[in-house]
Amino acid sequence: MSPPPPPRRYGWVAALCLAVLGALLPATAARAADRGVQGGRLDWGIKSSFQSYVTGPIAQGSYSLTGGAATVGGSSFRFHSATGTYDGGTGAFTASFSGGVHFVGHRTDAGTYQLDLTISRPTVRVSGSTGTLYVDVTGKAKDTGTVTTSAQVPFATLSLGGINMKGDGDAVVLNNLPATLTAQGAKSFAGYYTAGTALDPVSLSADVQAAAATPSSTPSASKSPAKKETPGDSVKDGAVDWGVRRTFREYVTGDIAQGRWILSAGAEDGGALFRFPGGEGTFRSGDLQASFNGAVRFTGAHGLDLKLSGVRATVEDGAGTLYADVKSPDHTAKKVPLVTFTAKDLTAKDGLAKVTEAPAKLTAEGAEAFGGMYRAGTEMDPVSLAVALTGDAELPALPDLGSAPTASETPDETSASPDPSAEPVASGSDDDGVLALPIGLTAGALLLAAAAWVLVVRRRGARPATEASASEAPTPEASPSEED
Repeated sequence: MSPPPPPRRYGWVAALCLAVLGALLPATAARAADRGVQGGRLDWGIKSSFQSYVTGPIAQGSYSLTGGAATVGGSSFRFHSATGTYDGGTGAFTASFSGGVHFVGHRTDAGTYQLDLTISRPTVRVSGSTGTLYVDVTGKAKDTGTVTTSAQVPFATLSLGGINMKGDGDAVVLNNLPATLTAQGAKSFAGYYTAGTALDPVSLSADVQAAAATPSSTPSASKSPAKKETPGDSVKDGAVDWGVRRTFREYVTGDIAQGRWILSAGAEDGGALFRFPGGEGTFRSGDLQASFNGAVRFTGAHGLDLKLSGVRATVEDGAGTLYADVKSPDHTAKKVPLVTFTAKDLTAKDGLAKVTEAPAKLTAEGAEAFGGMYRAGTEMDPVSLAVALTGDAELPALPDLGSAPTASETPDETSASPDPSAEPVASGSDDDGVLALPIGLTAGALLLAAAAWVLVVRRRGARPATEASASEAPTPEASPSEED
């Protein structure tokens, strides 16, 4: 029998293997680093029976939306503009969303409310196999009336149902996660529910930023600072943000009209509002004349077909009017004054003049445009507008709803477990992700090649051998509605 090859040959092979792994492992580790979450939506009804209780004949109350929150489906609220981090290697995920809901009910003779609760800024944190929903809460105790404000209360536990959170894609989508009220959540919920009560399920979609690229060693050419333009009468850019009316949107997509809306000509969807961009016009001494791009068309059953386009805004002596071209089967007209709003002391600062969430009331012409659905003087959604008077002035950001999720957006209240399709849209595998797979295969292939080389070397001096085989809750009432 020939002697085995000298030990230094094995040492060389081991060194080769270590070199291969040393080169590849940092790339794999980089994949597991935290990546930013930027943009997205979270849909949650909090608890639909609580909504019904608040707006029903007992509490005789209502709810309002704050911070750009919107309604979606029959009884869900949409929160927007996700920020946070996602680690595809471990599955750790944190995303905070903007917006809130303010509930009031049981009005007293003094004009205050016994029930007064605001839930805002929901944050979802997932670590391992557990998830928690945190919220900011301002509420009035049910018995004592004491008002407390708490930030990021661990409000509910989320059941992940065995979902593998690891991945390497560009979005995380979780659908219909069952939510259960915690002890801290019950305390901050004004005592209306006990710990362990089932809340509405949570669905979310969050965009994940790509891994940061390695900085180039070649210095880039320095750019000279942009020349700042001086304010003038001409509007360089502008936008109007207006949701028309929340209950009208709910009517369009609800069980009666069973309809939808379509945006065109550059209009954008901000969740609770529509943005009409591309403002042009003039601004002088607080007075504004401007036109904007974009159109929105509402369609549905019972002859619903209403298109608003050619949006214009005027402000004169602190009084604003929003106009639009109206087209419907029963009414077609140009430059219809739809709503009036207050715009006192409209001045430019740093090249930007803006009005933020100004209360708006329907005009007589606007009431006609809506086919008599609302009376003149009805409160409509607030109007926000901004016009840039210099080239470097930036318009306020639109609520960021992120990319449209691939999974269903509407929570199914009858679902007892997460949607099977709720795995993060971050990977096509159950391990470290699609992009990590070729790295693993490459390392494995090289290591197998090295091992095979060792086997060949040994067999050169060896004889042939055989190869190895290888709770308690308020009574549900009617669905949320408003006085009119």
